[in-house]
Amino acid sequence: MKRLHAAERALRTAAPHALLDAVRVVLIEQYGAEDVELFMADYGLTVLQPLSSPALRPLSVHNSPAGRAFGSQKPYCEEGRDGRPRLHLPVTVRGDRLGVLSVTLSGSEAVRRSEPELAEIAEVLGHELVVAERDTDVYLQARRKDRLTLAAEMQWQLLPGRSCSRPEYELGAQLEPAYAIFGDNFDWSATADHLMLYVTNGMGEGIEASLLTNLAINALRNARRAGISIADQAALADQAVYAHYQGRCYLSVLMFDFDLATGRAGVVDAGSPQLLRLRDGAVERVTFDAQLPLGMFEETDYVAQDFQVEPGDRLVFVSDGVHAVASPKGEAYGDAALARAIQATRLLPAAEVPRAILRELTGHRGKQVPDDDALVVCLDWRGRNPGGGPAPASRM
Repeated sequence: MKRLHAAERALRTAAPHALLDAVRVVLIEQYGAEDVELFMADYGLTVLQPLSSPALRPLSVHNSPAGRAFGSQKPYCEEGRDGRPRLHLPVTVRGDRLGVLSVTLSGSEAVRRSEPELAEIAEVLGHELVVAERDTDVYLQARRKDRLTLAAEMQWQLLPGRSCSRPEYELGAQLEPAYAIFGDNFDWSATADHLMLYVTNGMGEGIEASLLTNLAINALRNARRAGISIADQAALADQAVYAHYQGRCYLSVLMFDFDLATGRAGVVDAGSPQLLRLRDGAVERVTFDAQLPLGMFEETDYVAQDFQVEPGDRLVFVSDGVHAVASPKGEAYGDAALARAIQATRLLPAAEVPRAILRELTGHRGKQVPDDDALVVCLDWRGRNPGGGPAPASRM
């Protein structure tokens, strides 16, 4: 335990830009590591980018040993060509998967003896990375396989993360084109007893779309942090958007306020994001009473509807850049194709589902880069037992 404490202390006292250097020194001195590298997941979730060495190539998320650890969220030991094992450890914070810490050790006995502590060190590293990003761009730069557009930069900085996990639920989300997104967005926030989730379908292109979404999301957050209901949150955000744009631009958003104890939710459907539910092996589209998008007219009143989610439910939210995208023959993706994609990914964890559905969508679209933003959010609901623990296993 002294070694583990030494590593934790080194990370917590390191300069924000020097976390990898600090953990590398400790792992070499205390654990006999022969090589240490941190790989950051890129914005498109396709590769793991090396942080410190330009000589190292990015690793595939899909078919590399480090990618296997990233996808499974479990340590994975790779036998090196020189006989030295390389241990790949997920770097994750409360379900938000940041990357992989790869450590080369002297032999299999060193792996067996050190793996539990090294896994804890990787977790501490993840927490320190989140804190350090307030004060340095090093880790954000390392995530970039390509250059972000300014609109995409604004959107990614607005997001809460790409995944989140609690005993009651798991969330995963992804945007495309990752390096040129402009209007679609998602946001979530949890308390001890509630989860609030917004799924936003942006209007327009480029900087203008990003500015509109930034205004609306920050207006919703401002209202949420004042402790008011989601119906009033929508009304206040509507006023903020209308006051600035006078109805020229508006924003579609689907808003949920889930009670973690009961699964009851209040819902405001102010626009076009779609919801499909996987329950007991069947996929069905869930519809709500449509209300006006935010900012379309002055002083719109919004009403929350009731919705019930059950333990084992999987909810998949998509923007029109998924649901309405056309194939080369002009055929819309639609509910049937979405249902097949949801069935095909039912065994994947929530964090993996959005990326998998977007890969399916690329095949339907027939080209790599979409013409419109595409957003997928997946919520796996476990619920809470009366005693406070997670509900029984999935019914999917």
